[in-house]
Amino acid sequence: MALENFIYETVEEILKEKYEDARDSIVKHKELYNDDAAICFSLLALNEFVKKDYNTYYQMMNDATFLVEQSKDNLSIILNELVLSYVNFTEKNSTLYAISYNKARKLAIKSQKTYFFEKINSMLKCPPITHLSTHAQVKDPLIALVKIGQAVAAEKDIDVLIKTIAEETKIALNADRCTVFLYDKEHNELYSKVATGLDTKELRIPADRGLAGHVVKTGETINIKDAYSDKRFNPDVDKKTGYRTKTILCMPIKNFNQEIIGVFQVLNKFDETFTIDDEDLLVAIASSAGISLENAQLFERQKRMIEEQQIIFDSFIETLASSIDARDKITAGHSTRVKMYATLIAKEFGMEKKDIYILEKAAALHDIGKIGIKDSVLQKEGKLTPEEYKHIQKHVEITHNILEKIHMSKDFQQITDIACSHHEKYDGSGYYRGLKGDEIPFGGRILAVSDVFDAITSKRHYRDKMPIEKVIEIIMKGSGSHFDPQVVDKFLLLKLSKIVEVLVSDTSSKIDKKDYETLDKYNLLDLYYSIVNNCSNMLLQVFNKYYVGVDLEHE
Repeated sequence: MALENFIYETVEEILKEKYEDARDSIVKHKELYNDDAAICFSLLALNEFVKKDYNTYYQMMNDATFLVEQSKDNLSIILNELVLSYVNFTEKNSTLYAISYNKARKLAIKSQKTYFFEKINSMLKCPPITHLSTHAQVKDPLIALVKIGQAVAAEKDIDVLIKTIAEETKIALNADRCTVFLYDKEHNELYSKVATGLDTKELRIPADRGLAGHVVKTGETINIKDAYSDKRFNPDVDKKTGYRTKTILCMPIKNFNQEIIGVFQVLNKFDETFTIDDEDLLVAIASSAGISLENAQLFERQKRMIEEQQIIFDSFIETLASSIDARDKITAGHSTRVKMYATLIAKEFGMEKKDIYILEKAAALHDIGKIGIKDSVLQKEGKLTPEEYKHIQKHVEITHNILEKIHMSKDFQQITDIACSHHEKYDGSGYYRGLKGDEIPFGGRILAVSDVFDAITSKRHYRDKMPIEKVIEIIMKGSGSHFDPQVVDKFLLLKLSKIVEVLVSDTSSKIDKKDYETLDKYNLLDLYYSIVNNCSNMLLQVFNKYYVGVDLEHE
């Protein structure tokens, strides 16, 4: 709530025209919390817009939109879209306002941020979308150019961009329909993901056919006064759709290097035929749209490349983690289960998706340093000698040394710090750095509980798993000394159904529906007190069916 309160207070300052106060608080917040940069830039953009410094607004909004795409944080996306909706509402741009408003509202509902959405929207005093006519005709063509200019600055989603450009062009030229075709040079095809007035999601045609194909081939503008009397017009589409084409204005869309990247096809001007003025206006729109569309295509390619890199990174991490399982079959699956427990705890704390992702990668790699531990120690059946225990402790430092050699972004460098902190203790008596309390990364404190819980609930070379009441007791007694008390509290509130899901995750066991319903009513703390207070053993029996049954299945 602290972050949301900061946003509310800053928006209020901006709307009350306390520009310098707002800017100071935004800059201070950004210095304290680098992860909130996307939110800060959206607020800075709003501040500049209210000040009527439009050039700075476009720059800030460009930066904000880029950071939002990188972070993929629900709160920053909702705020970014609400700022855009406010700007477009103020500029009387109903189409772009509707797009941003609906995107923010849908995400707010999906991510359970409706209060935040409603609070910010009420502060900005934008009406619900149902009170707005999204089809209002804009008669001044210069307004259409301004609106498309806003889309260039703020929109990176190519589907939304094409729809916006097509809609605004249709309005500006007072026409019935407008289709924006993009040129796929590799396949020599023209395609449209959005065709205004049609239900077609994607229309593809050969780039050497039809009017649009002719425009791509020659670079000419085609202005047809009577479609059916022109030999270049193909009436087959009309026959299929039942639409009657009368007038056509077809023009190439070029990029900064004057290469054709698409085609405008505008149909049926309401006041008879397209004029020279219409052609001049479409040239101006095409110039702006060309840069916008090419930027969006480059952004999409970059986005796909980042996604591919993430897939490679994820598979690399999974490969590293599985290398430990290959060393010792009896501890196989430990890192995966620790990751699952850590994720459950993180969700109890309401951690952001990006932070959970980093924690999961750290959990998967937390024992990678065991690759440097002797087999005779790692696989020993029996109690370790003091020398052997000292040797196995080295795996944490080895983990650090291995992971720091992997090139990672600044955010992902946390993976190394979290992974090598899972044996630190809250009172400072842990290893390998002897960190204490808040000195230990929060993710490391979560891993500490997850790691110990899985270790003592799993069979080892030298012992069987402990009875579940003893396990819970160890976690409770370690609160404040071994473990962060807040993490322990959250862990003990985990539903037994979630714990059992982890226990059976690497087996073929399936949880009976009735058992799941029973387990879902209680948490670990409930189970512990039902055992120590000699209550009905029904809950323990249901839990042990899976806790003990896992060992039976492996045997």
